[in-house]
Amino acid sequence: MAKLGKNAQNEQEGKETVEFFKDLDREALNTERFIEKYSKQLGIVFGVLILGVLGFFAYKQFVVAPKNVEAVKSFLAAQKKQTEGKDKEALGGKSAANPGFVGTYNEYSNTKIGELSAYNAGLLKFKEGKFQEAYDLLDKFSSDNKTLMALKYGAMADAKSGLNKNDEALSLLDKASSASDDPYTTYYFTRKAGILSLGLKKNAEAKKYFSAISEKYQDYDNGMSDSYIEMTKYF
Repeated sequence: MAKLGKNAQNEQEGKETVEFFKDLDREALNTERFIEKYSKQLGIVFGVLILGVLGFFAYKQFVVAPKNVEAVKSFLAAQKKQTEGKDKEALGGKSAANPGFVGTYNEYSNTKIGELSAYNAGLLKFKEGKFQEAYDLLDKFSSDNKTLMALKYGAMADAKSGLNKNDEALSLLDKASSASDDPYTTYYFTRKAGILSLGLKKNAEAKKYFSAISEKYQDYDNGMSDSYIEMTKYF
């Protein structure tokens, strides 16, 4: 009897195994039918995905990379003109033969070198006294380099001061003073913010800036911050 029971158990397990594989066959068949039924649509979807991936790499290799090379060439040509003291030619933007910094930015604005061209063009526009144009060009520049960003905000502040918008200039100097981890850059723009605050009769803010210098950057200031703190009491 025990032997018969064991045979019955094995038979039952065998049936379960057969049913299991039948279920698998049904699922496989359903999947095959699904693929067969929607093969055209699936082919389009996969085709689009593959084209998207290939398109991305092709864009990077055949569009972005050559653009970066051309942008660098254009930037270096403008920089050479600036080094030679030919600021107007370095600024450029008036002909395809001499794009300069302005033309380089206009043509390659979606590249890092294009943005750097906007920064250089902004500085040259500032030298010409065209403060709004300078501000607009500087505002187009961005970088992961914190010191460069501090310099950008500082230059934008100078442009705002040139437009007699000193409250906005002070706000930008405040950003410049906290944008960088470089101690001298931080000291320099903190000092500028303090002096502008004094000029605007914002003595509490001026004291804040000069106190920060006195606490952290005395090596750069030679004790001048203490004198400015005294000035906040009387002006």
